[in-house]
Amino acid sequence: MNDLTQQRCKPLEGQPAMSAAQVEAQLARVRGWALKDGAIEKSWRFGNFHETMAFVNALAWIAHAEDHHPDLALGYNRCAVRFNTHSVGGISINDFICAAKVDALLP
Repeated sequence: MNDLTQQRCKPLEGQPAMSAAQVEAQLARVRGWALKDGAIEKSWRFGNFHETMAFVNALAWIAHAEDHHPDLALGYNRCAVRFNTHSVGGISINDFICAAKVDALLP
């Protein structure tokens, strides 16, 4: 498989969610992401609100471009991101593609 950041999300209606083994294998490719309550998630801390919002805006651009949208929880200096794929009823490769692209936003 190519580098996840070089892939694009695709419509997956009617396809199955990844198996637990597939999810674990993909988690090894995205540092800091964890499986929790049927989604993959990761949190970041920032120095201030402006940095947090810059990250969220960049993340929103990725989500729009990939047509794959996360759940976000944010505050003054923090943001938590959760991806899962509603159309497959679980986790898909699209979640990992977006996770890798979000990770690429920060050094």
